[in-house]
Amino acid sequence: MIELLLTLAIIPVMLPALSLLILTLAALAQSRSSAPDLDRDSAVALRVTVLVPAHNESIHIIPTIQCLKRELGPTDRLLVIADNCVDDTAALARAAGAEVIERSHADLRGKGYALAFGVDHLRNNPPDVVLVVDADCVVSEGAVARIAQRCQASGKPVQMLNLMSAGPGASLKIRVLEFAMLMKNLVRPLGSFRLGHACHLMGTGMALPWSLMSTARLATGHITEDMKLGVDLAIAGYAPQFLPDVRVSSSFPLDTGAAKVQKSRWEHGHLATLTEELPGLARAALRSGNPALIVMTMDLLIPPVALYFLVLAVTVLSTFLAAALWPVWHAAAVLVSLAAACFGLAIGLAWFEFGRHLLSARELLGTPLYALWKVPVYLAYFLKKRSGWVRTKRDSE
Repeated sequence: MIELLLTLAIIPVMLPALSLLILTLAALAQSRSSAPDLDRDSAVALRVTVLVPAHNESIHIIPTIQCLKRELGPTDRLLVIADNCVDDTAALARAAGAEVIERSHADLRGKGYALAFGVDHLRNNPPDVVLVVDADCVVSEGAVARIAQRCQASGKPVQMLNLMSAGPGASLKIRVLEFAMLMKNLVRPLGSFRLGHACHLMGTGMALPWSLMSTARLATGHITEDMKLGVDLAIAGYAPQFLPDVRVSSSFPLDTGAAKVQKSRWEHGHLATLTEELPGLARAALRSGNPALIVMTMDLLIPPVALYFLVLAVTVLSTFLAAALWPVWHAAAVLVSLAAACFGLAIGLAWFEFGRHLLSARELLGTPLYALWKVPVYLAYFLKKRSGWVRTKRDSE
């Protein structure tokens, strides 16, 4: 009986590793198959509005606007929401040719509030599709038209590939961050989309039909309003779709400290979404048996990889020590060994297929040290010192 209880206690530690391996294997298969392209001849002319929430983004706003203007059609709009800015973001955006609205509120701060303000501004003359692009991002050629067509055709949210670049001369820590983002924003969505035709929203590069955007609960102040929105829409029957052949891109700050602050905000938001949204999503998946909800639950089960590595390492060491002293722990030691093997295999396969250009094999083997670098980030979360929507310090500052 005790052995069974110990074995059951290990299952929560195993599930993220199993989910990660399953999604990675599915991603490998997906990456070798060509996705069907849009039928350009039957494409319907759509009115698209690109919303750009911006908080003190005077450094990056002009390249973003210039890129987006090249992608807009004659009936499209580019709307910048200058949210609680104390710099010249609004003036620069207007001068660059964007439509600009300004919002200021002492207490209600966050990207969700900015997006809700922008949506309210559009209600008198709504578009067919709303695309959200962060103020420090650029999109690939044809991205706006292609994601809008896919969004309108499916009637569901669509997420384009969202990656950040470390750039030449980046430190190992920054390149490890880039690989971690590649795992989260490319490998896992590829796998979940192949298995269940769904993925989580990523905040930037996400398009929604007006019928969904106009009724979405955006003004929540949630640190990861994008993931929460995607979960809510999936449960309502509108699981987000993944479109990896168009891309939204940005750059990591070269300063390690600034990158750590940015990554801390993301991971605090990920943990908050995991703890708050996972139970409801899992219940909906079990009740309905819907593949979309199942794969989104699998993906949400996976905590930040560095945190999971730390938890897994401690579990392996403590379980093996207990098994050496008490035979009743042997079955639990076997299970935790399988979890470690699944986790290592998933990371290795993802690196071999998608990440060899970022890290050498030797550098990959040294990434456990990166997990130790993240310990203060996780302590801050569990001690309730959580990050909000704050602007990341730029390299030129």
